[in-house]
Amino acid sequence: MTTWVGRSAAEIAAAVREKRATPRGVVAEHLERIERLDGRIGAFRTVRAKAALAEADAVGTRADLAELPLAGVPVAIKDNLAVCGESLRMGSAATSEAPAADDHVTVARLRAAGAVVVGLTNVPELCVFGTTDGVHGMARNPWDTSRSAGGSSGGSAAAVAAGLVPIALGNDGMGSLRIPAANCGLVTIKPGRGVVPAGIGDGDWFGMSENGPLATTVEDTRLMLAVLAGTDLPPASTRGARRIAVSLRSPIAGVAVSAPYRAAAREAAGLLMKAGHQVRRADPPYPLSLSLTSLAHWTAGTSVDAQGLDPRLLTRRTRVHAAIGRRFVGQAQKGTAREELRRTLAPFFDQYDILLTPALARRSPEAAPWHERGWLRNILANTTYSPFTPPWNLTGWPALTLPTGTLPSGAPCAVQLVGRPGMETDLLELAAQLEQQRPWQRTAPLD
Repeated sequence: MTTWVGRSAAEIAAAVREKRATPRGVVAEHLERIERLDGRIGAFRTVRAKAALAEADAVGTRADLAELPLAGVPVAIKDNLAVCGESLRMGSAATSEAPAADDHVTVARLRAAGAVVVGLTNVPELCVFGTTDGVHGMARNPWDTSRSAGGSSGGSAAAVAAGLVPIALGNDGMGSLRIPAANCGLVTIKPGRGVVPAGIGDGDWFGMSENGPLATTVEDTRLMLAVLAGTDLPPASTRGARRIAVSLRSPIAGVAVSAPYRAAAREAAGLLMKAGHQVRRADPPYPLSLSLTSLAHWTAGTSVDAQGLDPRLLTRRTRVHAAIGRRFVGQAQKGTAREELRRTLAPFFDQYDILLTPALARRSPEAAPWHERGWLRNILANTTYSPFTPPWNLTGWPALTLPTGTLPSGAPCAVQLVGRPGMETDLLELAAQLEQQRPWQRTAPLD
């Protein structure tokens, strides 16, 4: 009997459209795998087994089934985006248990495209930190369950990497898609501002947060991004050979980059050079103030999201983060520092079409109750392993992460591709070239 677990979203949707598979059969297979394996992984806060099967049946009877881009595809949703009939907890005991009255626009678009929502995934409280653990559960890296899946879209990434769903929805305000994708061997893209509707928390962390896909292939990433954007993606802005800068330097001063991540970036550079691109070593002119700018916006965004919540029900690290951020809210709202960073980095991207960097500086922290540990310990753990992601939230420019190497533990290693606004398709094309030259194993070997 054909199994659909481990198959891509594009493969599943094609089979459902062609009546070689039924939405109920596909969803039931994935629900069985969730029941069997998620106790080891901790990807889901809640699983909608009964509702998902009913929704799968409804998809199977749609008159437009043959036209649905995600026909019958199971999808997981990050628990900071509303799913009608389900509570929106954002990893916290301080949030309401009341069910949401409507779907978030991105969830509605996925459903309109034929996807079936099987559950909501675990996140760190208020989606603040780069490790996913808290009162609702802990998401582990399926490739190495002793390590965190990363955050804040850690549950969504773990669900895809474990083969519990072929695609998942997450979002990224300081690296929250790219960090767990890099840990778990997935492809993701943080789109530039305005490509996909945001509506994340209260103000999208001053416009820095973007919704985006988590997938095992570049094809699925492109497919899901088009659905989320609600339109066909524009053509690539540059044809033929690209001018690619390779930088191994951490944007945050004083953070060392480990050998496996440097090697992954070098290997990707070699593959792109082999594909005919102009590849040079060059470091963007990151300002020394970048670490302070990042911290100010990171804490200020949390301060806004924490307004109206009972501080007694928040964890200590979140309370401290929000308290520090209160003094920076006005500064973050003005956007002066972000505009200055764009002006500083723009000339570099006049010289180069694409920037290639390591995705992380080192592997993720241990899978542990980080929410019970102090604020400073969390900040140091996050900053020293994920310094490459924040600049591109601050600028609002698109950035993509994909696996290209392997850590000594056998877990995936990854690189990041960055472009100017409107270059999402360019990033996806380069990622497809890397995928073709160095294909990766789609999901962790859990069985």
